[in-house]
Amino acid sequence: MTRSPVSFSDLRTAAYCPRKCYYQQRLPAEEREPPPEVDSIRALEPRYESLLAAPPGDLEDEPIAVPAVRYRDRLAATRDRLAESGQWDRLRDPRDRDVFATGRHCRGIVHKVLSDPLEPVLVSSGDPPENGVWESQSVQAVAAAKAVAWEHETSVERAWLEYPAHGVIRSVDMTTRRKATYRSALRAVREIDGPPARTTNRSKCESCEFAAECGVKTRTLRSLLGL
Repeated sequence: MTRSPVSFSDLRTAAYCPRKCYYQQRLPAEEREPPPEVDSIRALEPRYESLLAAPPGDLEDEPIAVPAVRYRDRLAATRDRLAESGQWDRLRDPRDRDVFATGRHCRGIVHKVLSDPLEPVLVSSGDPPENGVWESQSVQAVAAAKAVAWEHETSVERAWLEYPAHGVIRSVDMTTRRKATYRSALRAVREIDGPPARTTNRSKCESCEFAAECGVKTRTLRSLLGL
């Protein structure tokens, strides 16, 4: 039996917490749409050059996540680093934007597709980790690479994650470990037929919108302080 491709968002969520993915799948389609602020943050990406040229005062009204001077300095450092390695122009002038890519096992929106070599780019509205990318986003990056590779019948060895609210861009190599984590997330999504086991990492539950429905008991700041 042929299975329908799994969405990038389900893979990303399942990599973070399969139980959260279960509850998210039960929401009406309109409630699974990203909030408006996601689009406003992603809209920073095509404007990097003008943001670099803008005075700090003008940046105060932009949806950036760090102080204006730090943002401009960080974005300039990102530009210089990528220009030195010959990647900046490729990232600024992709062959395609906002492509719905469908692979053998997964599908979803690829925000940019680069050429020579073929590489997908995902634009995140969130915060980057101190180094690398979050594991859940690594899974999504592998999914995007596999979908693009399937459509173009060629191998894809790298993807990119951009965090425009922070002026940060990072590459994601298609390592054996990352591919294994992707396959684990794919299995987790396809095996969902009821609520999976609760995560043992309760820190993930603190900000989860499904915590009450899930039934986990999170510790408040007062309890952590012994009050």
